[in-house]
Order: sequence, then C-alpha cells, then structure tokens
Amino acid sequence: MFLNLKPVIKAALGVALAATVTTTAHAFEMDSLSDSERQAFRDEVRAYLLDNPEVLMEAIAVLEGRQVTAKEQADKTMVAELSGELFNDGRSYVGGNPDGDITLVEFLDYRCGYCRRAHDDVNALVYGDGNIRFIVKEFPILGEDSVTSSRFAIATRIVAGPEAYKRANDALMKLSGSVNAAALSRLARDLDLDGDAIMAEMDSAAVSEELNANHALAQKLAINGTPTFVLGDEVVRGYVPLDAMQALVAEARDQ
Repeated sequence: MFLNLKPVIKAALGVALAATVTTTAHAFEMDSLSDSERQAFRDEVRAYLLDNPEVLMEAIAVLEGRQVTAKEQADKTMVAELSGELFNDGRSYVGGNPDGDITLVEFLDYRCGYCRRAHDDVNALVYGDGNIRFIVKEFPILGEDSVTSSRFAIATRIVAGPEAYKRANDALMKLSGSVNAAALSRLARDLDLDGDAIMAEMDSAAVSEELNANHALAQKLAINGTPTFVLGDEVVRGYVPLDAMQALVAEARDQ
C-alpha cells in the first residue's frame, strides 16, 4: 500500500519539536527564523530522530490509524447514501432470512479463489444464524469466464426464480474449467433447469443493466476486489473467516 510520507514527516517533526523546543510566551514560527537558525533547527531534528528512530514509527502508526478511521467513516457515509441501491434495488438475489434483523451484501466473482474459499463460510454464517438477510451483487472482474458465469446466474434468476439462482450460485462456485456454452448447458441439465431459456436470456438488456449497475455501485463504494461485503453500515474488503464474520455480525447487532 502506498504511503504518503509528507504527513508522516510533519508528524515526526511535531513530535521532535515538542521534545527539543521549550515552549515560550512567543509562538514558534519556522518562517521567522533566519537561514542559519532554520538549518540549526533541522540539524537538531535530524539528530533527535537518529537518536530516537522509534518516534518516526510512532508517527507512521498514528497516521495509518487516522487514515483507517477516515476510510471507515467515508465508507459509512457512502453506505448510507447508497442504501437503496445496496439493500433494495429490486433485482439482486435476496436469500437467508428476508426479514432478518441485519443485512449482509456480497460482491462476488465466480472465478475468484477467495470468493470460492468464502462461499461455504458465508453459507454457514447466513443459514447457521437464521436472522441474516443476504444479498448477492454479481461483480465479475476477472475476465470473460467471470462475466459469462455472472450472466448465467442472473439469467437463471430471471427465468427460474431465486431458488434456482441459489443452486446455480452454489454450482458456479465449484465449476472448474472453461465456462463455455457446453459447460453451462451441462450445468443447467444437472440442476434440472431450462438451459435453452437461460442461455437465450444471458445477453438480454436486463442482465446487462444489472451488471452495469453493480459495477457503477462498486465504483462509488471504491470496491475493486472480491469478495467485498457490506455488513450493516460497514464495508469489509477481502476474505474473512467464519468466526471473524460472526464477530462482525454480533458487533453490528450491538450498534
């Protein structure tokens, strides 16, 4: 992760200044120093940091903590502003308990290894808890096979309904090899679905509009990887083990 060191240096200088300069009745202003005084101050700061390098690490830790806090607050603000698109878009699959006391949204890609790793944990969380409303946002970002898989899943929901979608979603997470027409036709047969109707729907305007809307929503939320979850008012990026997810759910319920 790229770190802008300019604020870090300023913070370190502030710490060094506090440790090396005695407060007087007159404000300390760098601009008021002569060139020689300014150089002497810089030399003093440098000497202090060389003697106390841990100060710089402390300043970096403070800066990183502030950045995390600012990012979390920005996420909360965006989730609130985009709550309709996230939680009630009228399109996305809604599973678990539709009347649950908390909502979990997942942005996923079927070809993402971490999404596959998370899949069983998410099912265990949602169905083990029994009071979580679960929404899936199809977010294919890993190439044509990802897009084709999501088109098949959305088309299945449109043609055959949410229960069929759930079965397709589970199967696509385990599907290996290329995602082509033959593979999807076999998958439809295995799931006892109307493969011809689903394949015909895959390139429809409705499927394209849903994918475009999901990508636009992800961009607004600064989501660029999968899996990404929205739990309550928080954005959780990346794979999270089941026990940690359960702790996040408990924390969200306490708020």
